[in-house]
Amino acid sequence: MTHTSKRQLFTALALGTLGALALCGPSAHAQDFPTKPVRILTPFPVGSGPEGVLRLVADKLSRTWGKPVVVENKPGGNGFIAIDTFKRGATDGHDLIQLDSVHLSAYPHLFKKLPYDIKADFEPLAPLFKTYFFVTVATDSKYKKVSDLIADAKAHPGKLNYGSWSVGNPVHLGSALFESVTGTDMQHVIYKETSMLYSSVATGELAFALGSNATAGAMYRAGKVQYLAVAAPKRVSAFPNVPTIGESGGPAGFEVSGWTTIAAPRGLPKAITDKIQRDIEKALAEPDVREKFASFAYEPFTLNREQLNAYIQAESTRFGGIIKKAQVSLD
Repeated sequence: MTHTSKRQLFTALALGTLGALALCGPSAHAQDFPTKPVRILTPFPVGSGPEGVLRLVADKLSRTWGKPVVVENKPGGNGFIAIDTFKRGATDGHDLIQLDSVHLSAYPHLFKKLPYDIKADFEPLAPLFKTYFFVTVATDSKYKKVSDLIADAKAHPGKLNYGSWSVGNPVHLGSALFESVTGTDMQHVIYKETSMLYSSVATGELAFALGSNATAGAMYRAGKVQYLAVAAPKRVSAFPNVPTIGESGGPAGFEVSGWTTIAAPRGLPKAITDKIQRDIEKALAEPDVREKFASFAYEPFTLNREQLNAYIQAESTRFGGIIKKAQVSLD
């Protein structure tokens, strides 16, 4: 064999080796993902709206990936139990987590020290849905419009009350924001369970409570409470006859919403996070998932990762202002 032939042979072998290495690189790894069952941690309890949507998405992902995708509920502790389990889990993408808007946008302002670092621990991939909150009052309430509620609150400073299930959740912070923008002063009452909260609305013990259709819907369907208005920029499709707060005599454009996202561990190869994101978005577009949305009055919420991160930052700024003005702290 001539020197030139040997050189050509070595070159061909080298290129072949490089080609084989390329096939084993990030792109091929992304194509092979997942290589074992995937676990999605959630801080939401079994049977809740966000958890129900997640289970449907997990089922779709199982079929797409050909591997089991298991939802593991870790409720309680402000979501910190689920987050701690996630942080101690697999870092290769086989452990994912469902996070609520407050984990990413409100808690950094409510706690001086968190057991997680948003930028170091999480890679938010795809929002699952968005839900708006209704001004919920008793069916026989004297308030016929939001303007009636505001007028009564102004006439009796510090007397009217509203409720939520904890300090720092969207219902509490949204109600505090409502006080701020309407120039009213009301009392916040905390309940241990959402069922007790909306029962107190039904009996008139509370003037009102903000509630999503997932949390207040059972009492609404039973005819015990009514939706006076929705805190959204426009009417929600599931309740076209419920006006926005602005249409009901309240501040125009007033919004209180919640959303959840699936996040991966920070530092995964982009090819893998792209694949997970694409497959989640594909699952969310399925008709039965959209039907689930309608049952809870959830709205589709599609953002790419860059848009999602920008939205999280904007929400953090907004929540930070509310929390500072309301002087709320959980430390």
